[in-house]
Order: sequence, then C-alpha cells, then structure tokens
Amino acid sequence: MTLNLYLARHGETEWSKSGRHTGRTDIPLTPEGESRARQLGNRLRGIEFMRVYTSPLQRARRTAALAGFPEAAPTDLLLEYDYGQYEGVTTHEIRETRPGWELYRDGCPGGETPAHIYERAQGFIAEAQRDGGRVLAFAHGHILRAVGAAFLEEPVEFAIRLNLDTAALSMLQDGAHGRVLGFWNLAPGQ
Repeated sequence: MTLNLYLARHGETEWSKSGRHTGRTDIPLTPEGESRARQLGNRLRGIEFMRVYTSPLQRARRTAALAGFPEAAPTDLLLEYDYGQYEGVTTHEIRETRPGWELYRDGCPGGETPAHIYERAQGFIAEAQRDGGRVLAFAHGHILRAVGAAFLEEPVEFAIRLNLDTAALSMLQDGAHGRVLGFWNLAPGQ
C-alpha cells in the first residue's frame, strides 16, 4: 500500500519565537502557538488517517490535541534533535565561535550527530510504512526536516533546504515514479 505521510510541526513556543534551539527542553506553546495549532486542525479536518503519531514532548502533544488528535501515539523516534551544548542557543550565537556551522553537517557537541537523527528519521518512516495509507506525525522542525530528506532518499544535509515554520503542514507521498514531495511548509491559513 502506498504511503501519504503528513508532517505537522508544533505551534510557536517562546524559544522558537526567539530562534533558540529547543531540543529536549520541554516547554509549552505560546497563546499564538495554541491558536495556530487550532487552525492547523481546521486544515486537517475531514482527512482520515490510518495512524497518528506525536513526539512525547508537550509542545507537540499539545499541538496534536488542539488540532483534534488527542489520542496521537507518542514515539521517541519523533523527539527533536538533541542539541547538547547548543540547547537554548541561537544559530547566530553558535556561528560566532563556529563560523559556517550547519546543524545537519556538523552536529552538536554533547548532542546528536547528523547520522543519528537521520537514522531516527529512517526508523520513523519504516514505522509509518508498516500499513501504508495516510499517516500523520506531530513533531519538531529539525526531526521533520530530517524525515523529509530521508523519505526523499536524499542525504541528511538536504534537510538544510527544507524550511519548516511553526504549525506548518507538509506531505510526502509514494508517487508513480517514486517518493515525492506533495507539499511543504503550508501555513495553517494557506
């Protein structure tokens, strides 16, 4: 059976708003993040999913609940990138001491490597493909971008090119000529 994999990034948090890397720090959505999560639910209304997954972190779980999927199954495969020493730090701040630093190429000291997040992304895709059909995942920007790269059978560095805003929806699918990008980074109101 073919797979249509819908990816929903969590709503805004104070750290995502300020550009701070938010890996395993478990912080809530802002009021704007909650509002956009509800709007995301309006976009998803009427689509039937075989399975719905979520990261176990509260920002993803809350987005799933507000979007109408409170029973989404948590999986550690969808945890955000472990930023190690870069947790809570902005890319600009990192590049002050590491010019040219790129997450998907260079990784994080004390955190995950690009190879590890790519392996988790591949593991999630394998889980989603088990029964095929429409599958929905609520998670975080960097893991979802890695899922996009892995699904398209591109190297993990390809994820650098896949911008993903908060509360945005994307869809990857098995097409007639292989895996394709159905749509990417649609805001809830689009």
